[in-house]
Amino acid sequence: MDNSRRKFLQKSATALGAVTILPSHVLFAKSAIKDESGNIIRAAVVAPSDKVNMAFCGIGNRGGSILRQFNETGLVNTTVMCDVDMGAKHTMKNIEDHPKAKRYQDFREMFDKSGKEFDAVCVGTPDFSHFPISILAMSEGKHVYTEKPLTRTFNESQILIDATKKYKVATQMGNQGHSEGNYYQFKAWVEAGIIKDVTKITAHMNGKRRWHGWDTNMTKFPAGTTLPDTLDWDTWLMTSQHHDYQKDFVNGQWRCWYDFGMGALGDWGAHIMDTAHQFLDLGLPYEVDPVKIVGHNTLFYPTASTLAFKFPKRKKMPACTITWYDGVDNIPAVPEGYGKLEVDPNIPPVAGELKPTKLGAGKIIYGKDLTFKGGSHGSTLSIIPEDKAKDMASKLPEVPESPSNHFENFAKAAMGKEKTNSPFEVAGPLSQVFCLGVLAQKLNTKIKFDRETKQVTNSKLANELLVGTPPRKGWEEFYKL
Repeated sequence: MDNSRRKFLQKSATALGAVTILPSHVLFAKSAIKDESGNIIRAAVVAPSDKVNMAFCGIGNRGGSILRQFNETGLVNTTVMCDVDMGAKHTMKNIEDHPKAKRYQDFREMFDKSGKEFDAVCVGTPDFSHFPISILAMSEGKHVYTEKPLTRTFNESQILIDATKKYKVATQMGNQGHSEGNYYQFKAWVEAGIIKDVTKITAHMNGKRRWHGWDTNMTKFPAGTTLPDTLDWDTWLMTSQHHDYQKDFVNGQWRCWYDFGMGALGDWGAHIMDTAHQFLDLGLPYEVDPVKIVGHNTLFYPTASTLAFKFPKRKKMPACTITWYDGVDNIPAVPEGYGKLEVDPNIPPVAGELKPTKLGAGKIIYGKDLTFKGGSHGSTLSIIPEDKAKDMASKLPEVPESPSNHFENFAKAAMGKEKTNSPFEVAGPLSQVFCLGVLAQKLNTKIKFDRETKQVTNSKLANELLVGTPPRKGWEEFYKL
């Protein structure tokens, strides 16, 4: 560990006097105020008349897209850019667009050398690397926007949830539809009693994924390949155990592997299950049942999964099961009256349900009196069948329009103008649901979970995997911030 990192740790553990106010810079961050133990009393302040100075960690592929969308808001300055491969084709365009931004390959060096030059951090890196960047940013009083899913392990999400109370910064998970029409409609319809007494939800994403077609008999990771000269592989690995560089670990391929990504569930669940999870107050499940696992392998995700997430009664709301379908040849049945569908004419309806041959990503919500269908991201719900929708048309409440898209919402929260729609205290428990689902996929076993103690009760291994494998030597500090 270099001297600057040692100083960082010492600063967190050593008394600094009553209150420390870090010097401000005229053009950059209005620094956080910390107490004698290094805890944040007040996060970095951005005047409403100013732009938010942002550091972007991950500036290629999806991270690059987020960078551009933030800059399109007109509310941010890109002051610092960080990526483990500053020479790759997918990062060069964004570097050229921001020639004045300082550049780093290691986010730790970025904080050490340029921490005073940004108010907020965007984390657009692979799933497994979200946690160390996010927690370091929060501990330094920086507002944090982290791409979905929030973390790769249950425990990492819990640390970030707890950190929101400690560090008092604005946080936002990057499920961008959570600031669009479905968010405001779902909230309004629940408050008006239109969506009520929900007992089951079908959530589905059945597109072909990167790992489909791989050899499910694989018992070890593929052999290493030639490391690009421009890539800092050690920093890319971050907290994970060592792997030799492999082209099938980078540029989106990381999503295929349990060690690095969260599969289809973590990728799309945050865009499909998010509003139901929040506004039906689902919290954590007491059981996750792997109803169907096709192509099971302990290294990478299944070819198809059906997972039943079971939630208990909550206040006046009945118990509810969300059944998640992903992969090929695993399309769920839908109720008659669903609307336009491609169906096999040789398969007649069974118990009032149809079996489509194609179905886009989305959800079906079954209440006591009404059934709803919806897509993913911000797409709004419809009442089905059509005649029921017509009967309800005059009874539906007015739904407010979204005042800001997800990126504007975060920037304005950093300015104190709005509250974020997907803060870590909302997004963290949703991500923990995905973490429990991934355990059921990887172990191909039912997970029984105690919602109070937050422990798996029927599998010692699954319970240990809530925390995950220990971080590599030198990366332990991030779990102590």
